[in-house]
Amino acid sequence: MTAGNDAILRLQGVHTDIGRYRILHGVDLAVRRGRVTMLLGRNGAGKTTTLRTIMGLWRARQGQIIFDGQSLTALETPHIARLGIAYVPENMGIFGKLTVRENMLLATAPRGFAQPYLDRVLDSFPMLKVKWDSAAGSLSGGQKQMLAIARAIIEQRRLLLIDEPTKGLSPAMVDQLVGALLRLKAEQTTILLVEQNFRVAEAVGDEVAVMDEGRVIHTGAMAALAGDDTLQHRLLGLSMAAAL
Repeated sequence: MTAGNDAILRLQGVHTDIGRYRILHGVDLAVRRGRVTMLLGRNGAGKTTTLRTIMGLWRARQGQIIFDGQSLTALETPHIARLGIAYVPENMGIFGKLTVRENMLLATAPRGFAQPYLDRVLDSFPMLKVKWDSAAGSLSGGQKQMLAIARAIIEQRRLLLIDEPTKGLSPAMVDQLVGALLRLKAEQTTILLVEQNFRVAEAVGDEVAVMDEGRVIHTGAMAALAGDDTLQHRLLGLSMAAAL
């Protein structure tokens, strides 16, 4: 994958420790503007740690994180968010006792809803219209995940970091979520997406970076990886042809 000047985000030699454990060992990664970059790898490869390090939730011990020409490496999470980066964690981060509407309002505080962005979100996630006054805790797992993503895009964002959005969802909910991600892709939303479901990665990804043991070991076009069973097996320990 050649990002050139087109990369809105670059990680250069990033090392991250969690307590006494060294998790990232020199991550190099480029995310191109207006593209969906899949971050794949086996469990424990360092994918979530990479997202959390970008967002400033864990601090890089070494290396540089550059977002649109500005270093994020020493910035606190609120400052990073104000630059237009949104993070949707695996646990979704919604407030179960609040309604869908209240969850969305919190994401826009203190300004409140901007109608064009609200209309765009409700068009992408029509389920939210139906559940608008329902407690978020009453939603299904897939609906909660859609709410979490909707919260992230209710204001204009320059980059979305999304961690395993389809984990634990039914096939029907996965299909709905893929549809929502494809709508974001059609709008040229820049997304760095961690996903364990290879079929989802193939459906929505433009580019791919594969991690193993805290490093990026492969980058390229998602379509090229999806079409190469041998490479899939070598990098991820799976082959889609064998799974069919």
